[in-house]
Amino acid sequence: MNIKAIVESLLFVNENPIESKELAEILGLDKKEIEKNLEEIAKEYRQRNSGICIVKVAGGYQMCAHPDSEEWVRKMYHERNRYRLSHASLETLAIIAYKQPITRPEIESIRGVNTDGVIRHLLELGLIKEAGRKEVPGRPFLYVTTRKFLEYFGLNSLDDLPKLEDFSEFKFSESKE
Repeated sequence: MNIKAIVESLLFVNENPIESKELAEILGLDKKEIEKNLEEIAKEYRQRNSGICIVKVAGGYQMCAHPDSEEWVRKMYHERNRYRLSHASLETLAIIAYKQPITRPEIESIRGVNTDGVIRHLLELGLIKEAGRKEVPGRPFLYVTTRKFLEYFGLNSLDDLPKLEDFSEFKFSESKE
């Protein structure tokens, strides 16, 4: 892989500006060589009217969306921002993902708080769905995650979830049935 491609990759994966000195250390090259490659990448983006640009900010370089695409980026960000999940939502989703199918009383037993609002919100977002009723007194709804849940978290299947044993500091107690 050529130096420009590597520099471009490093900028792409880093959400914060990277100093040319740091890039030079990573690649084992001279700082001036890195800056030359950065300018060439930026020039190539400008020449082809790319939606991406390289800017110098806070003493480093950063890849960002071209200012001309601001309207569309803002629109997409607004759409995605609607799905930003609270701590309570994430905690409830984790319980459902690992314990599904599970009822609201079982979730509340694990969390220790009422989850009506959180479950309603997750249902509205389409991240969970009702999957029948449990055959116990009161016949509470059973909840499971959806395909949209997998998409939101970039999972192919529930098998891709980290194993609970990998999180020694997090312990889900077995719900009482």
